[in-house]
Amino acid sequence: MNIIFIGAGNLATHLSQAFQRANHRVLQVYSRTEESASSLAALLDCPFTTRIEEILPDAEVYVFSVRDAVLQDLAERLYAHLRQVATAGNPRRGAGALFVHTAGSMPLDVLPMLRRGVFYPMQTFSKSRHVDFCQIPIFLESQTDMRLMELLARALSQQVYHLDGERRRYLHLSAVFACNFVNHMYDLSARILEPHDIPFHVMLPLIDETASKVHTLPPHEAQTGPAVRYDKNVMDHHLDLLADAPDMQQIYKLLSRSIHDKL
Repeated sequence: MNIIFIGAGNLATHLSQAFQRANHRVLQVYSRTEESASSLAALLDCPFTTRIEEILPDAEVYVFSVRDAVLQDLAERLYAHLRQVATAGNPRRGAGALFVHTAGSMPLDVLPMLRRGVFYPMQTFSKSRHVDFCQIPIFLESQTDMRLMELLARALSQQVYHLDGERRRYLHLSAVFACNFVNHMYDLSARILEPHDIPFHVMLPLIDETASKVHTLPPHEAQTGPAVRYDKNVMDHHLDLLADAPDMQQIYKLLSRSIHDKL
């Protein structure tokens, strides 16, 4: 398939290369900034643009991988552009192509096109880290092109699911708790250690075991720590150590109360 990427961030960087490894062709990359567009285009050995009006009408699939706040505006502008540009004798390219977005929290109908879908790989992506797409669950939604989207997804991953927009919102919310908030806890942990010259890497065996346990135990059974038994002496001591960080004190209290109440 001939594919054009709208966006050049973390997810677009990994997904576009995964499509290339699956023998699809990335024709072009669009991004708002020349730096990000040119960087990804160099990896893919394809042209780039920073202008909607220069996006090629030759793709069979257009992938939007951009911030939620700009998705609808970019989709409307691109669709208007492609409807004005003649395709090369192929009605299933350009304005007649399949358009998909990769946003876990955005509905399908944010795209104004006739052929549209959601292609949501649920993973945390950083440009500098390799990910194995075979292990990434991909959640699909489409009313027009599910078969084509399944072919695209199964070329990348062994885990492909159909999920409507309503349930995908809860999936994305759950992912924020399981990934983004957890990583923020790592950051706070590192900030506690740094002034006392304790390297963060000493936490890695603990982090690895904590993550490993939920492969075999339900999370509520894997929970340990002073909040489970509400050990007030330990918790008060921890709060004293956080006296100069009232925001972290509040986080500590809130999470400790939540752990105890849920168990």
